[in-house]
Amino acid sequence: MEMELRVCKHCYTGEHGNEQKTAITKDMVACAERIREYKDLISLDAVYITKVEDGDPGGAEALDVIVAGIEGDTVTLRDTQLVIEDDDESVLVYPEPADIVEVLTRNLDQIGERTRQDVTVELSPESAELLV
Repeated sequence: MEMELRVCKHCYTGEHGNEQKTAITKDMVACAERIREYKDLISLDAVYITKVEDGDPGGAEALDVIVAGIEGDTVTLRDTQLVIEDDDESVLVYPEPADIVEVLTRNLDQIGERTRQDVTVELSPESAELLV
């Protein structure tokens, strides 16, 4: 099973000026990085973290799935998504930040049940609010 988190590089660095989105994006990356450290405990073969830049056609590092949405009359590619491919090549895609944070924290909970190490990631108030 493989997992790929794609986030907007500019949201991650704060260049877009949206502090809430930056906090949530940083939390997603921190969770994915922690999952990557302990991936073997939950049978993940790989965890990819891709920071997508403007104009990047999809930005997939490993899993070639791209989510689009319609904003007004324009089709736009989603720069933030979590893609999980299982061993049967079934693909799950989570394009909403609240779903992404929930899936990542559930994976951390599963890892925490299998190790004595503290694998928690301290979430920002913005991300914690998504889990309520």
